[in-house]
Amino acid sequence: MNRRTLLGTAAFGALSFSLSSCGGAQPLRKADIEQGLREFGDLSPNAAVSISVQGEDGRRQHYAHKAQQPLFVGSAVKTFILGQYLKEVEAGRLAEDTQVEIGPQVWSPGSPVFIGLQGSTTAKSVLEAMSAHSDNTATDVAMNAVGADKVRALIKTAGLNETRIPDSTRKLFSYLAGAPSGTDIGWSGMLDMQNGKSPGSSHPPINPHQTMLSTASDMTRWYDQVLAGGIFKKPETLAEFKRISAMADAMPMMVPADTMAYGKGGSIDWEDFHCFCVAGQMVQPTQRSSFCFIVNWKGSDESVPGMFKEFKERGRRLLQGVAA
Repeated sequence: MNRRTLLGTAAFGALSFSLSSCGGAQPLRKADIEQGLREFGDLSPNAAVSISVQGEDGRRQHYAHKAQQPLFVGSAVKTFILGQYLKEVEAGRLAEDTQVEIGPQVWSPGSPVFIGLQGSTTAKSVLEAMSAHSDNTATDVAMNAVGADKVRALIKTAGLNETRIPDSTRKLFSYLAGAPSGTDIGWSGMLDMQNGKSPGSSHPPINPHQTMLSTASDMTRWYDQVLAGGIFKKPETLAEFKRISAMADAMPMMVPADTMAYGKGGSIDWEDFHCFCVAGQMVQPTQRSSFCFIVNWKGSDESVPGMFKEFKERGRRLLQGVAA
């Protein structure tokens, strides 16, 4: 989500990465993991990590660096929208085969799947586009269907006290560009912003009104809960949550090769503010490891590729280190 183009992707797909940097590495000793946490923290004063490893015997090991610090996590919060939508399906109030409308009334910047398309598609395709490609139009369609307040209620029920979501991605962009909180300046307004016309003085991404905020601890706790069956009533609902969450393009970037993982990534480039976040859980034969990596920093756009490279390499090295 870029202040100047506004149509850049909020997913990680726009940035290239290599899966070979940690191939064949062995699990690390605890001292090495602690060193890895410090190295990740060296990325920025606003870098955070949380890793929760549960073995076959149910025992947990926790590794953390600034895990309680609220930071911008971007599209990583879309996991909560997916969770609430599937809860509505489970309760019979919504259905995945329902046709939903796509068009300028819901187009939002950062939509690699649905921008420019008009017509209808299934809610299932919307949920998949939101999760696999971080499509913001899909996100707003799903959010409008369930209601932001219901998503916030789910977050509260899960005990995630530091997590915040916006009313919609378009209302988030509108507010960041200077519109009053809760205002949607519409697709024409989004295009005006792309052309340098803003409705007012810009706001920072971390703010008390429209934001995507969480902690590494909250995000790890969420994946521990939801993937253990603590959120849904029916096993088939959890299976669908896993199926869609496994589509996120950030997962193969972070976890060891040939490792199953569920989760979501997020990013933003807004004026001089930048964010990367990846949160989820990797599953191995003898353990499950929930994780969250976040970095927020200020700098020029030229700082982004280098930070991305270090973010994914240091995070991936830590996950390789805790792998069974």
